[in-house]
Amino acid sequence: MLTDIRAKSQITIPKSIVKHLGLAEGDQLDIYEKDGIIYMVPVTVYPKKYVLELQNEISMLKEDIQYGKQPTFDTIDALISQLEKE
Repeated sequence: MLTDIRAKSQITIPKSIVKHLGLAEGDQLDIYEKDGIIYMVPVTVYPKKYVLELQNEISMLKEDIQYGKQPTFDTIDALISQLEKE
């Protein structure tokens, strides 16, 4: 599909692409150039505090797994079986 560069370097993303990717007004795109090709990649930006909280939670879970405090499952069926017992 062709599109024109307008004033202030603006372009319109074709509606079919926006719909296919589930994009909406206010969504953010990372735009960069590599080897003469312009890439536009949808991204989600999270507050730094939220990311740090997730990292902390993951570290605690890894520690629990290491010391056998957090059960692990080889299959989803094993997880479901355990949940059904509880």
